[in-house]
Amino acid sequence: MIGHFLAALLHITSPVDAVLTDIEGTTTSISFVHDTLFPYAKQNVDSFVMAHRNESEVKAILEDVQKIANVSSEDVVPTLHEWMAQDKKITPLKSLQGMMWEEGFRQGVFKGHVYDDAYGQLTHWKNEGISLYVYSSGSVDAQKLLFGYSDHGDMDSLFSGNYDTRVGGKKERASYVKIAEQMGISPERILFLSDMVEELNAAKSAGMQTVLIARDAAPFNDSGHPCATNFNEIAIR
Repeated sequence: MIGHFLAALLHITSPVDAVLTDIEGTTTSISFVHDTLFPYAKQNVDSFVMAHRNESEVKAILEDVQKIANVSSEDVVPTLHEWMAQDKKITPLKSLQGMMWEEGFRQGVFKGHVYDDAYGQLTHWKNEGISLYVYSSGSVDAQKLLFGYSDHGDMDSLFSGNYDTRVGGKKERASYVKIAEQMGISPERILFLSDMVEELNAAKSAGMQTVLIARDAAPFNDSGHPCATNFNEIAIR
């Protein structure tokens, strides 16, 4: 098998002013998202829409679903179920899921899972003066809830900014160009962490530094990106 053996410690030698991190599979267990958050949304979408459909924010989301799917108002909820079953990365769906998760977090139904190593290193990097940002397909509101109600307490204050699909798809170069512009930081001084090679490819093509987080990695890495099995293996500066 051709590849590079994973080093015990990955040294980032180029200057890094900001770390941009994915969530699912990177800072947070995929099982938490798929086994806790997604089922909660599926189980509660009907009752949530029924209870809040006349509120301005929810009403706007439901109208967006109608436009995107070209369906009648009666078919909006079935469309949401279909999108959730297909794990569609569609902004109105993600926004509605975020609102439902907010109820769950605030009511103490669950807490956001964050790996111990991610919490420790993000806190360390913040203390070292490195700015931290999040980019996830989940809505910004959902991101802030997950970190704000995490099993390590309120982590939301660690981050200087959050990005979701409103800035563009995570596999598109233009999204990372736009994020760097909005940060006001040169792309080559931004380190992007993700468990998805396609996302890393897009970020790298925009000029960012990249690290593949492969928590269940084989001992070889053929991704074309430096690789670590957890945040503790990444040394910046």
